[in-house]
Amino acid sequence: MQIAEVFAQYMEHLLSGKRCEAREMIEATLDRGICGRKLIQFVIWPAMVQIERLYDEGKINRLLEHIATRINRMIADQIQSHLARSPKNGMRLLVTCGDGEREELGAQMIGDLFEAEGWGVWLLGAGVPNDEVVELLGRLRPDVLCAYGTKPEGVPGIRRLIDMIREIGAHEQMQIMVVGGVFNRAAGLDEEIRADLSASDAAESLKTVMEHPVRIPRPDFPQPGRRRKRKTSKRPTKAAVKAKVKKSRPRAMAKAS
Repeated sequence: MQIAEVFAQYMEHLLSGKRCEAREMIEATLDRGICGRKLIQFVIWPAMVQIERLYDEGKINRLLEHIATRINRMIADQIQSHLARSPKNGMRLLVTCGDGEREELGAQMIGDLFEAEGWGVWLLGAGVPNDEVVELLGRLRPDVLCAYGTKPEGVPGIRRLIDMIREIGAHEQMQIMVVGGVFNRAAGLDEEIRADLSASDAAESLKTVMEHPVRIPRPDFPQPGRRRKRKTSKRPTKAAVKAKVKKSRPRAMAKAS
């Protein structure tokens, strides 16, 4: 069975609320040699995105969205133990996320993939005050702080957290990465809030960090609504210069007399 067929059948089980069938199907797929990383990338993560899209478009109700999301999270927990592990590399990742079960599931899968690559991972979830996050950063000194699945209303909080980190200046080498959520829909928002890296999903987030191991500080961006208008100096036209000279001649003659 091809991975696209696995996804299609898996979605049928999720949207029918068939918890046991979904679990048995994934177990059988793992037994056939499809690795856990591939299942996360091409089945579990896309299923999470598909469930969200169907709910937002009104094609499934809240009840079915809850059931499907919970089954999907159970399967993600199941796959986590089947991920091939790389040796510890000494790198550290701290993951926060937006408020919601889908957001926590996405953050969990990001953490699972990084952990499989040898990273030490701390998953905070949602709702942790910024000052407590900053305090934990000081103790852990992670290489990357990842914020996943932020909703539009959560952007100001992420902006304040980044501003607080930058103002303190205690984590100059730490990269801040935003993944998914509103950052997938609003181009340039990651730069506006001064994040270092941006990725669309779990697999891309790992690839992005590997391709950008060293932080390159961004210049400060003006805050929305506080943009300074540049003063533009217009060169006077020839007619205006002649008029000004003509106007000043009587005064000059009067002074001379």
